[in-house]
Amino acid sequence: MNTVRDVCVIGLGLIGGSVLRAAVASGRKAWGASTSTSDTEAAAADGYDVVGGDDAVAEALRRAAAADAVVVLAVPLTAVRSVLALVERHAPGCLLTDVTSVKVPVREAVRAVAPSVTFVGGHPMAGTAESGWQAAKDDLFSGAAWVTTVDDDTDLTAWREVSALAVALGARVVPLESETHDETVARVSHVGHLLAAVLASVGAAGGPVAAALAAGSFADGTRVAGTRPALVQAMTEGNRAALLPVVDEALGALGAARGSLASTGGLASTIEAGHEALRRMADQRNAPRTSVRVRLSAPDARDALLSVGHRGGHVTGFDGDVALADVP
Repeated sequence: MNTVRDVCVIGLGLIGGSVLRAAVASGRKAWGASTSTSDTEAAAADGYDVVGGDDAVAEALRRAAAADAVVVLAVPLTAVRSVLALVERHAPGCLLTDVTSVKVPVREAVRAVAPSVTFVGGHPMAGTAESGWQAAKDDLFSGAAWVTTVDDDTDLTAWREVSALAVALGARVVPLESETHDETVARVSHVGHLLAAVLASVGAAGGPVAAALAAGSFADGTRVAGTRPALVQAMTEGNRAALLPVVDEALGALGAARGSLASTGGLASTIEAGHEALRRMADQRNAPRTSVRVRLSAPDARDALLSVGHRGGHVTGFDGDVALADVP
């Protein structure tokens, strides 16, 4: 098994650019392409192997097909289907992964538009409010959780290759079904983007005085509102099915707080519940861990990998066809 394939990155923004930087830093041969002239020019100026011009993505994919490289889609959700059509045309049958923030819509798009490829969905839980090549870093994924999907039709040999790439870039792999990923990021990422947008609007309505008094708590609560709006819109609308019930849950909690404040003047229940919830998540994150080994050729390998992810564990490396993991 070739575990050190070349890497072809389509899209050179914050995440795609960081994948390219980190892949090169890990010792892999890697190149990238983008429809953004500013990103390709900046990447080339920094000494990276990038393809530019009107035919850039097709040219990079043809090169990937010739080299049997793993192709990494790092484009907004709104562009996924059009890029997949190019993948199917120029690199049919390739090993394909992505770094998009939702997984079910991408999986369904792959099945519909690029059925020849071997696909393993991916999502590194890393990023900043900045965007573009200049925001990319070769250590962005160091210590970060990186979901790689384990669905009913996932080829575990391909899953190993994609996961080994994520580990090589410094990440800890979390094996999850696409549906579980989307439900969870709706809770810990997407609803946060919506609340940050609302908080920013509420704060700004206070005018110059609010701007003068806004301090750390406001900055912490609104940081992601500085993300490029088109990216936030794509990921939140793209995860509509999973996000709607989470928004309802948040609105219910806010409604309960509002009712309590109006009737009794008390907010203790809401504030104490949030404080306890954050402490509980910290305890789960910092719980002692046990090492486990999952043999990918075993009949129950798929279930064993998902057990690692569902327990909050990570795959940290590989020994042949054995995934090395730690779980709380």
